[in-house]
Amino acid sequence: MPSIANLTVKKNDGVTDVTFTAEVPSSGDKNPALWRNQSVGTAISHRPTLTLSSRNNGTGTARRMEGQLVYPVTVTGTDGKVTVSDKAIVQISGVIPLGMPVTDINEAVAQAMNLFATTLVKDSFKSGYAPT
Repeated sequence: MPSIANLTVKKNDGVTDVTFTAEVPSSGDKNPALWRNQSVGTAISHRPTLTLSSRNNGTGTARRMEGQLVYPVTVTGTDGKVTVSDKAIVQISGVIPLGMPVTDINEAVAQAMNLFATTLVKDSFKSGYAPT
């Protein structure tokens, strides 16, 4: 089982790093681990978060993994108060069979994550449309 650690990824410019700080490790099934981008926002609710949780599937033959990024957008009102006006939410879910060979799990997960990280998939999410 992996241990929680800070996560560093590239921003949209492909050059600048952004760090999601490990804040809360998972305490077990259905309890998500939490990371937060501490470099933006003036309040905790203004900061992007990543959660990752795991649990057995209904029959106990697989593990279900669920991840969610919440990216809030803030606006400053005429009174100077900063509020969250909108949130982009990106979710990923996977079912990993317990009877599947580890080498096949490793390959499936690596290929899935690499495919989701391709320019085409990222551009599709950015535009809000699947490729045509």
